[in-house]
Amino acid sequence: MSRFRAACIQNTASRDVEANVERVCAAIDEAVSGGAEFVALPETVGLIEPVNAQIPAASLSEEDDIGLAAFRRKAREHGVVILVGSQLIRDGDRIFNRSFLLGRDGEIDARYDKLHMFDIELKNGECYLESEMIAAGDKAVVAATEWGRLGLSICYDLRFGALYRALAQAGAEFITIPAAFTQTTGKAHWHTLVRARAIETGCFILAPNQCGHHNDSRYSYGHSLIVDPWGEVLADGGAEPGVIYADIDLAQVAKVRSRIPSLKNERPFTLDQQ
Repeated sequence: MSRFRAACIQNTASRDVEANVERVCAAIDEAVSGGAEFVALPETVGLIEPVNAQIPAASLSEEDDIGLAAFRRKAREHGVVILVGSQLIRDGDRIFNRSFLLGRDGEIDARYDKLHMFDIELKNGECYLESEMIAAGDKAVVAATEWGRLGLSICYDLRFGALYRALAQAGAEFITIPAAFTQTTGKAHWHTLVRARAIETGCFILAPNQCGHHNDSRYSYGHSLIVDPWGEVLADGGAEPGVIYADIDLAQVAKVRSRIPSLKNERPFTLDQQ
């Protein structure tokens, strides 16, 4: 069975974890009422903390994380698959930006730690140093689902095309890109990059994004996207919190890849610097 209805939830997280989780759980209920079997949540869905020094105090282990526990309960309650875009998780003496794939029974079927840290300084004075508090992962992940193979990624990973080629070469048929993409970079690049990742891999892309004003000077772009393997946008979340849907048929992946077999045509090469 390669067909399913997917939903992406778009929220505006703040420092109030309990309020964030309550709103997202209500959105999960809405998504299920809309027929979704696979529900994808954004990056750092339970907390946006713009002050790096305050992140350690707000980060909990998997066992103690309030949001993860609530989302696992929702997966069990509704019998749906949930992609927890990410939570800031304390693991030993380090903190990871970790994505979770939850099965219909609420069990954790896969984990992915964000590979690429968002360390940038923009001309308008915006500065982000994710690596100051967050440890980078070192493994790409492709997970089995009942419909097909899913590639996992998070936000800033979007800018590293080789990761997505590797996921597709490893069998991924759909890929999640949960994000808290900033307004500044989102306006410039979000739609273009998400569509490019779909086109170059021949995969469906589910990209739930945070939106709006979180706190202090932190704003996210919104426009959660579901894109098909040909690069067509099936759903766009706009600028406000909400839920978007698309009916996914993974059989389209093989059809698109047969039309433009770039994954098969890829060749190794050496770089000659002259």
